[in-house]
Amino acid sequence: MSQETAITSFKKFQQSWIEQLQLHLNHLRSAQNHHRNSVEGDEDRLREAAERVMEHCREYHRVQWTTTEKDVIGVMAAPWLSALERSLHWVGGWRPTTLFHLIYTESSILFESRIVDILRGFRTGDLSDLSPSQFRKVSELQCETVKEENAITEELSEWQDDASELVMGTMTDRDQRIRRLTEIVHRADDLRLRTVTGVVELLRPLQQAEFLIAAAELRTGVSGWGTSHDRRRTSDI
Repeated sequence: MSQETAITSFKKFQQSWIEQLQLHLNHLRSAQNHHRNSVEGDEDRLREAAERVMEHCREYHRVQWTTTEKDVIGVMAAPWLSALERSLHWVGGWRPTTLFHLIYTESSILFESRIVDILRGFRTGDLSDLSPSQFRKVSELQCETVKEENAITEELSEWQDDASELVMGTMTDRDQRIRRLTEIVHRADDLRLRTVTGVVELLRPLQQAEFLIAAAELRTGVSGWGTSHDRRRTSDI
């Protein structure tokens, strides 16, 4: 498969993956509503729906890994994304620490909206009801993720500092340089998957649903806004 075909194939996969993601999210929202409207709740259904979304994320990771092996430069350029999305990219994808900002923000918003019930001792079981133990574990995971994220950023910076080797070096030097970049992107992708998996594993079923829905809505929201901006920018030329 040529490099052009690898990126074209991934672009098609990306479109199909987003469509499938919406179906999984609809299933997750349905399980979420069923749980809230049920007298005893249905955590098993929530877990099953959340696992569908996580398996979908793992599928994306597997396909992007293969595409990176074939054309890491194309993956870094990400031509299937809007200009806004590319401006927010970190080493071929979203920045892992974004998830911690998201969970703290969602928890704060929900806490403020349900503070009366919480003060009365009513346990909501959602992101507004994170326990001290959960906050501690999320914080510990955040610290570990920041450390790895910084190490990868530094490695990429070193790779960029030696960019002259791509032009002045031998073909073997270039191949080795591209291979190193591929390994850096693989490390970043692994960190992305481990981070979302780690966060989800720290949450209770209803919290998992809320977190995954919020993360997906953030992604689709940025994508939609970026696509609209690109259209406006093109029409102004």
